Amino acid sequence: MGKRSRQRQKNQPAGRDNRDNRDDRDNAGWGAGYADIVKENKLFEHYYKEQGLVPDGEFEQFMEAMREPLPATIRITGYKSHAKEILHCLKEKYFKDIQELDIDGQKMEAPQPLSWYPDEQAWHTNMSRKIIRKSPLLEKFHQFLVSETESGNISRQEAVSMIPPLLLKIESHHKILDMCAAPGSKTAQLIEMLHADMDVPFPEGFVIANDVDNKRCYLLVHQAKRLNSPCIMVVNHDASCIPTLKIDCSGEKDILFYDRILCDLRIAVRGVEQLAVGGRMVYSTCSLNPIEDEAVIAALLEKSEGALELADSSADLPGLKWMPGVTSWKLMTKEGQWYSDWSDVPSSRHTQIRPTMFPPKDPEKRASMHLERCMRILPHHQNTGGFFVAVLVKKAPMPWNKRYPKEGGLVPLSGPDRRLSGGPDPHRNSLPPRASCGGGGGGRPPAAKKMKLFGYKEDPFVFLTEDDPVFTTIQSFYDLSPDFPKLNVLTRTHEGKKRHLYMVSKELRNVLLNNSERMKVINTGVKVWSRNSDGEEFGCAFRLAQEGIYTLQPYIRSRIIRVSVEDIKVLLTQENPFLSKLEDDAHAQAKKMVMGSIVLKYIPNPNAPAEPQCPIQLCGWRGKTSIRAFVPRNERFHYLRLLGVEVFRDKQGLGQKQKDEGKEEVEDEVEKDTEEEGAVENEGELDMENGDKNGSSQPKCDSGKQGTSS
Repeated sequence: MGKRSRQRQKNQPAGRDNRDNRDDRDNAGWGAGYADIVKENKLFEHYYKEQGLVPDGEFEQFMEAMREPLPATIRITGYKSHAKEILHCLKEKYFKDIQELDIDGQKMEAPQPLSWYPDEQAWHTNMSRKIIRKSPLLEKFHQFLVSETESGNISRQEAVSMIPPLLLKIESHHKILDMCAAPGSKTAQLIEMLHADMDVPFPEGFVIANDVDNKRCYLLVHQAKRLNSPCIMVVNHDASCIPTLKIDCSGEKDILFYDRILCDLRIAVRGVEQLAVGGRMVYSTCSLNPIEDEAVIAALLEKSEGALELADSSADLPGLKWMPGVTSWKLMTKEGQWYSDWSDVPSSRHTQIRPTMFPPKDPEKRASMHLERCMRILPHHQNTGGFFVAVLVKKAPMPWNKRYPKEGGLVPLSGPDRRLSGGPDPHRNSLPPRASCGGGGGGRPPAAKKMKLFGYKEDPFVFLTEDDPVFTTIQSFYDLSPDFPKLNVLTRTHEGKKRHLYMVSKELRNVLLNNSERMKVINTGVKVWSRNSDGEEFGCAFRLAQEGIYTLQPYIRSRIIRVSVEDIKVLLTQENPFLSKLEDDAHAQAKKMVMGSIVLKYIPNPNAPAEPQCPIQLCGWRGKTSIRAFVPRNERFHYLRLLGVEVFRDKQGLGQKQKDEGKEEVEDEVEKDTEEEGAVENEGELDMENGDKNGSSQPKCDSGKQGTSS
C-alpha cells in the first residue's frame, strides 16, 4: 500500500495545497510504494487552521487522516449488464468469504461500497499487500482484480476522482470534452455513461479526450480502448488553447460547442468558451486551498457578467459528505506572512499575489455568486483524498463572444474562427504563472496560436466510400443489413492493402472530416475487421475483430451461431475443439456454415437466473472439422468467470488453474493455447505507432493454413 496521496510533503511551499499526483489519484490501488516521508508541516497546519475549512473540533482527525494511507478503491467499469454480472461475481465469490476470514487472530473486514456511488459500482478496502499474501483466498481475490483490471472491467481509481463525471449528468446525445484526460479513468466513466443503453451501438454523443502530454495520450488510448467504443477520440493539445472545431450541419460550416466539459485550474476560461449555452462544466482540483478553488470560480463568475452560474449539486450524490464552499479566506506566503486584502500586499509581491486571489469585496456581488454551492471533500469524513469540485452552468454566450448569436449547441461561423481561440483570463495578472489560464486581457481574445505538433507522426484516418471494393465480399459474406453505415468505416493508410478497418460514430466522422488541419488526433474508432490473407479462399479477406463485435454485430445477418453456457466453456478452455464437442443446437448450426470467421452469440435466459444475464458475443473461426473462439487471453478469463469458472494463477506463476463452482476440473488449455495462437496475444498490447491494439493475428484453423496479416 502506498502512503496517502492526500498528504503534502514537508518541503512543499506552505499554504499551497495538498495536491496529489494525478496518476496516483486516478489509479489508487494495490501495490504502489513510496519512500517514507516526514508527515509534519507546521506552516501547513497553521494555514488550514486559520482558513477555517475544517469544522471545530475536527482538525486533529483531519491531520491524522492526511497521514494515513489511502484505501484501495475500485470501480466496476463496462456497460450495465456486464457490470452487474461482475458485481454479482465479486459479492458472491469473494466478499462473502472474506468477511468470515480470520488472519492472525484478526477478523477481516470485507470491502465496502462507496455509499454515494450509484448501483454499488465502486468499492474500497484497507487490505494491505502483507495481509493479502497470508491468505490463499485473498491472493485469488487480488489476482481476480489484477486480471479484470487488465481486461478493462475493473478500474483502480481514487474515490474522489469518480465525482466529477457523476456531476456532469451525462446523457447519450451529449458532446463531451475532457480537457486534461490522462490517464483516463474519468474518461472511461464518461464513455460508459454514453453507452448506458447497450442496444444502441452508436450513441449520438461522443467524448473528445485531450491531454497536452504526447506520451500520456497513449496511456489514455490504452485505457479508453478497453471499452471498445466508436464514440471516443483522443487528441493531443495544450488545453489552454485547444482549437475551436468545425462541423458540417446541413451543408453549412458551424462551430462545435460541447454539452459537457471536464476541466481543472489553468484551462477554465477555454472550457467555458467551448461550452454550449445550457451546458454544464465541472471544475475540480485535488487542492483544498481556496486560492485555487473558490478564488478561481469567483474570478470566472465575475468576468462572465452573468453568463455563468454555480449549480446547486447538493442533492446529486446522496451519501457523499462534503463541506460547502467558503466566501472568505486569507493569503499566506511560504514564510508565514498573512494578507487579508490586496491593499495590504507590498508592491514587491505584486507579481506573485494578485487582486483576484482575494474574496470579492462587494458583499452583494459575493452573495450573488453562491460560492457555498462549491463542494469541498475533506479526507477524514469518508476516508478519501481531499478534493474540490464546482459545477458551472452556462446561461448565455461569454461576453467576449456575444458577436456570435448562440442558440442550442451550434453557432453559425461568421468570420475567422480564430476569434474564438481565447478569451479574457479571470486571473490575468492575478494568478502566478503556473496557475494562469490561457487567454488575453482587456476583453479581447489573443491572436490565434499556431498548432504545435509533438511526438509521433500519426497515420492518417482515411474514410472509405460506399463503393469501396472491400465492401463487395464483406457485404455478401456477412450479409450486412441495408442500414449498415459504410461511410463510418475508416482505415489508417492511403496506400497498399488495408490491414484493419475501424468504425466511428457519424458525429465523430463529421468532426474528423472537418478538422484534420487544426487537430492532432492520436486515436479514434473501434476495430471491426482485420485482414486475413487466406480468408479469400473461404469467401472474405477480412475476419471479425473481437474489439468491435458489439458495435458491428447488430448489422450482421449471417455467420452467427447461437451458443449455450456449456458451449462457451468448451470454446474458451479448449484449443480447436471438434464441432462435435458443441451441444446439439450449436453443432447443427455450425455444420450448415462454410468455413471462415463467425460470431458466437449467447443470449441470456431470464428463466435461468444461475446463468449470466448479460449477452455475450465472441469472434470465432469455423474450420473444416473444428471451431474456435478468437478472443484475447484476459477477455477469455473474464467470460469464464462470468460463467462460474474460477480462473487463477498458482503462486509459482506456472500456469492457470480453473475450477468451476462444483470444484470439477475444467480442461486447461487456456494458457498453452496462447503460444499457438501466435499474435493473438498482441491484441492486448499497444501498437505505439498507431495508438491502437495490434490485432494482426489470425485464427488457427484446421484447413491446413493459418491466416496472416498483410
